[in-house]
Amino acid sequence: MQLTLYSDYSLRVLIYLGLKGTELATITEIATSYNISRNHLVKVVHNLANQGFIATIRGKGGGMRLARAPQEINIGEVVRMTEMNFTVVECFDPDNCRCPITPVCRLKGVLHDALEQFLGVLDQYTLEEVIGNGPQLVRILKIPEGRKSARGSRARA
Repeated sequence: MQLTLYSDYSLRVLIYLGLKGTELATITEIATSYNISRNHLVKVVHNLANQGFIATIRGKGGGMRLARAPQEINIGEVVRMTEMNFTVVECFDPDNCRCPITPVCRLKGVLHDALEQFLGVLDQYTLEEVIGNGPQLVRILKIPEGRKSARGSRARA
């Protein structure tokens, strides 16, 4: 299974904002740090805000930050929210399944179990754990020194 770029970018945005702590970040800043398209991030950020993962502030001096503390953001929840299709094989979609062995195939059950295990592992992790190596991530992403890390608790934005 491969996550879509949409999920990948959603997780990257959350990581970046988790590293920024309570300080605001902009889409351009995140796009530059990851060397990815700003246009791709616009939809990602909009969806993350609609889902309550990030808070956005409009206007001059605006930006975004996490709307929840990093320990309250579950990686499995984010992936389920951003992935539109968990149809690993066509038999997972009964309306479009043309495989003749589906009624007796045991592989479907094996793949279903594998998908559940995959999501189950993601459910065991929070954003806080993913950004546990904050200083290294800050250095690689070139986030200027003096930024607050989100490793401690903080109030909701």
